[in-house]
Amino acid sequence: MSFEEDDQVVLDDKHSEFDGETGTVTQTIESMFGDVTYTISFEDGQETGVPEDALEAADEDETEE
Repeated sequence: MSFEEDDQVVLDDKHSEFDGETGTVTQTIESMFGDVTYTISFEDGQETGVPEDALEAADEDETEE
């Protein structure tokens, strides 16, 4: 599943300080090899270079906080 800017996503990366948090896609970057990475903005910062497999679409309940 690919994501677009302004999509609400949950980060699943145990090495990130934002693991399990819901954020907003602020940028998508496609490499010349066709790989897509994302910049995700959170309340307390942002995470760059996030691969698609580390993201899940946020439930609507989680986005209404």
